[in-house]
Amino acid sequence: MTAAAGTGQAMGRERTGAGVAVRAGEIVRLLIPVLIAFAVGALVLLLIGENPVDIYTLMATEAFGTARRTAATLSAATPLLFTAVATAICFRTGVFNVGVDGAFVVAGLAAATIGFALPAGLGLWLIAIALVASAAVGALWLYVPGYLLARLEIDEVVTTLMLNFIALGLTGFLVNTVLLSETSGNNTTDSIHQAAELVRLMPPSTLHAGFIIGLLCVVAYGIWARLTPAGMEAKLVGLNPRFARSVGISVPATIVTVMVISGVVAGLGGASHALGQVHRFSDGFSAGYGFTGMAVALLARNSAVGIILGAVLFGALASAGTTVQLFSDIPLDIVNVIEGTVMIFAVVELGRLTWRRRRRR
Repeated sequence: MTAAAGTGQAMGRERTGAGVAVRAGEIVRLLIPVLIAFAVGALVLLLIGENPVDIYTLMATEAFGTARRTAATLSAATPLLFTAVATAICFRTGVFNVGVDGAFVVAGLAAATIGFALPAGLGLWLIAIALVASAAVGALWLYVPGYLLARLEIDEVVTTLMLNFIALGLTGFLVNTVLLSETSGNNTTDSIHQAAELVRLMPPSTLHAGFIIGLLCVVAYGIWARLTPAGMEAKLVGLNPRFARSVGISVPATIVTVMVISGVVAGLGGASHALGQVHRFSDGFSAGYGFTGMAVALLARNSAVGIILGAVLFGALASAGTTVQLFSDIPLDIVNVIEGTVMIFAVVELGRLTWRRRRRR
């Protein structure tokens, strides 16, 4: 073996070791606020005279104790995979997009409408059309604030937040007027055709193929972020826009691009929820998935691995929290305490990133 070959192998081992260390660090950074949140929850349980170990053991059993319970947890985590990725794409670029929930909702309505309005004879093409149309709707929805930020420097937090209210108002109006079901009651559309339903992965659980699509989105995001020139340019824009401009990167084009990609992923999430979970659209379609996904992305520090872990964590809390009351006197509020404490750390991280962006611009 030549000296050059030996040096190359040594450098390769160093890069591999560094990569493992980075991933381990990402997991540790995710676990620290989670552990603190559970410690706060334990303190609350002690104050009301409950044993934290017993309650947490019960929650873990309800979330992962059997294959069916694990499937329920993964089902609850599915929308968060999409919304966390959609948020992380923008946060990585220094764009604070809080409008993922709105894109999720309008795309979900588009998917549900296609699912019941087009002929069932289209078969699997019905699902493909709904997914593509929803991705396009989500992309268009977030293109607007992206353009306003890139070209007119209008604050994206304001525009995306306002678009969330517009999304709720617009979909609420449509589902109670022209799209209102004549057979299913108030505030809902007709059910989609069976041909438009995403396949169940572990029947009779509600876990569906949208979970696989969500994982593919996370993997694609991880590859884009770490291995593609576009991902590196987006990161550079987020770290230092001035330097990015000086090396020839178009900051406005990058901003618009990441907002459109974010809309595509959020749109796929809305379609997945409509076609795989609820099989229609109704008021309350999103249980704040966009905002919970934001917390997941921030806690994960925009890491693909962290997004999966964070989504499963919040999915477990949602799944176990609704059933733990059946076996104890513990109110669901203890789950809200844990989730709220975790989100406090997300807000702290958001404030840190906002300060850094303002300082470098």
